[in-house]
Formats: sequence, structure tokens, C-alpha cells
Amino acid sequence: MDALASTLRPAPLTGLRVLDLSRVLAGPWAGQMLADLGADVVKVEQPGRGDDTRSWGPPYLKDEDGRDTAEVAYFQCANRNKRSLCIDLAAPEGQAVVRKLAAESDVLLENFKLDGLKQYGLDAASLLALNPRLVYCSITGFGQDGPYAARAGYDFLIQGMGGLMSITGVPDGQPGAGPQKVGVAQTDILTGLYATIAVQAALAERERSGLGQHIDLALLDVQVAALGNQAANYLCGGKVPQRMGNAHPNIVPYQDFPTADGDMILAIGNDGQFSRFCAVAGHPEWAQDERFATNPQRVAHRAILIPLMRQTTVMRTTAEWISAFEAQAVPCGPVNRIDQVFADPQVVARGLKVEMPHPTAGTVALVANPVRLSASPVQYRLPPPLLGQHTQEVLQQWLGLDSAEIDGLRERKVV
Repeated sequence: MDALASTLRPAPLTGLRVLDLSRVLAGPWAGQMLADLGADVVKVEQPGRGDDTRSWGPPYLKDEDGRDTAEVAYFQCANRNKRSLCIDLAAPEGQAVVRKLAAESDVLLENFKLDGLKQYGLDAASLLALNPRLVYCSITGFGQDGPYAARAGYDFLIQGMGGLMSITGVPDGQPGAGPQKVGVAQTDILTGLYATIAVQAALAERERSGLGQHIDLALLDVQVAALGNQAANYLCGGKVPQRMGNAHPNIVPYQDFPTADGDMILAIGNDGQFSRFCAVAGHPEWAQDERFATNPQRVAHRAILIPLMRQTTVMRTTAEWISAFEAQAVPCGPVNRIDQVFADPQVVARGLKVEMPHPTAGTVALVANPVRLSASPVQYRLPPPLLGQHTQEVLQQWLGLDSAEIDGLRERKVV
């Protein structure tokens, strides 16, 4: 064992128990984050069916002979380091088991519709009365109150309602114009990250008060909050942001440009970088032109500058431009396909692809957690579980049930 390994401490949330009743992406993403940080996360699933994403294929994991397994790729992205426990929540005896599990938990995650768990006696008020130290995190489309509270929420819907699609896509008047969603379920993922932060904040507060609390997290709230500088532009300036393709509303040049063999990104954030760009591009006079010398002027004269730059960037290949610009500290990069992302030397060096043993596929390739902790790092303990894979061991470890009791629950189709 090397010196560094001998000084490592357990992952930060080691010993924390999380009961994850969530499905699809936002809640499971939070559960995976907590699990990666060391928490014992038990994923409660419907017997025989499980999380909805278990059927969202193809693609499927392949076994060592290259044949499809029953495990879909989508499920793998958000359920690492968890144990799967099947319980029928519609059965009173199943509800009783969940209440016992909640009594032994530090955190509960759920993303049922408003009051969806109240009929089972598994709502926040009921479980906090049973376990006052519980941090109960509810994720819904629109929150626990307001005129839309009872509506179901979906990432695509929220990207539209929350303004993201109004600023994403080709500008009006150009070919292909129209609102466009982001290529991944960005609002779900951001909500999962906000949930992770909120849970840890509530746990920190519990250290002082000794009490848990109810976290009310809504996809719409998160999407509005994540509008960032675009929201600030509207709130401060009063002008409604519009779709600008890959251009930036406040910085020029900050967008994609064509090259002799494809496209590249220029992300020039200050006047010094622009001056160096001009020198490399063979147009030092642009940096002295009063229309382009400062960023506010470049924003004002965007329609003149950008066509001039595009006429220049098509004269060399992407690799030639990137080599020349990087040598002069001009921020730039290629527009990579996802296969190129995982072949990128920086991505490889950072270990962003991890492989874990899998019970049916042999191994499963996953994206690494990007959090780097020097002394108590993320751990990759368990691959995404098979449906109900850990039912017996969780009921034994968390509730102390013996084999006969668990067999009885199985016979009555509770688990």
C-alpha cells in the first residue's frame, strides 16, 4: 500500500442511510451522488417492474459473448452504488415495511406526484412524526404549493416552461429557427444536484438542532434558478433574451466557427485574448479597430465582426487553428462527438470512464463522478443493481428480519 492510500479516510457520507423511493432521473441522480460519497443507498422498486428506466431500451448491456442482457443503458447512468429492494407500496404490509425502513433512515428521497405517498401513510408529515431526525426530500415538477402543484412534471416540459428552450436554438429568421431542448435531461440532472446539496445542508443543520426536515424541490424552480445570467439580463435590463444559436449575449466572440474541415469553438473572454486571436488570425488591425477593441464594442458590432472572422477561420483545419491558438493562450477547442470525448487525452487522463464488475454483463462502463476529494474520495463499490437483487440482505441488515420472515413476505407478494 502506498503512502497516499494509507492516509485516505472513509468517504464523507459513510454510515449514512438513504431510502430512495425515486424513479427515472432527478431523484436517482441525487441518490447516486449520495451513494458515491459513501452513503448506504437502498433503492425501493416495484416488484416485477422496477424503475421505469429499466425498460427504456435499447441499448442494452451486452454479456461477455456480445449478446443483449435485460439491463438497459439508461438505468445504469443514475443507479451506481445502490442496493435494490422490491416492495409493493400498494400493499398495507409493504407500507409497514417502508415505515420501518424510514425509521432506520437518515434521508428519504421521493419524486411521487403531490400527496402521492400520503394515501400510504408515507408522506413527510407521517414519517417525520415517526422519525424526527429524518431528512425527507420531495422532488416534484412544480413544488408542494401553487396553482400547478398537482401537475406531473417532465424535463422536456420544464425546459419549455422554464425558459431554457426560448434561449436555445437557431435565431428567428435563419434556417432551422425555433426553440430547441438541450440534448440531455438537463433540468432533471440539475435538480438531482440541487437535491444533493439540500440534503447535505439539512444534515448539517441536524447536527445543531437534532431534527430533520422536509425539503420541497421543484423542477420548475430549479430551471428558473439555472437561467443564470440570462435571467439577470432580463431582470436588470428589461429586455427579453432571444435564441442566439451558439453565440453569447454578453461576450463576443464566444461561439462556434467553421474551419476547413469542420468546426471549432472560440471562447474569448477578454480584450487581451481577442488581441492575441487577431495576431494569430493575421488581422492585428481588428484589435485596434474602435468597433472591436473592447468587448462592449464587439457586442454592439457583432454583425460586422463575426462574418469577418468566419471568412478567416475557414482557411485552416480545426487542428491547425487549435494548435496555433493554444500556443498563444487563446481559449479554443473542437466540437467533439461523444466517442471523441471518451478518447480525448484529458478525459482519459482524468479517468472519466470507469468499469465495474456486473453480475450479468461481466463489466459495465460508467461515467466517473467528477468530485475529487483528496482525503476521502468517491468510492465505486457496487454496479447498478439488478431488480430486487438486495432485498434479502437489506431486510436482514436494516430491520433484522430472519429468512423465514422474509420468505413469508415473498409468499404474500409484499417483496
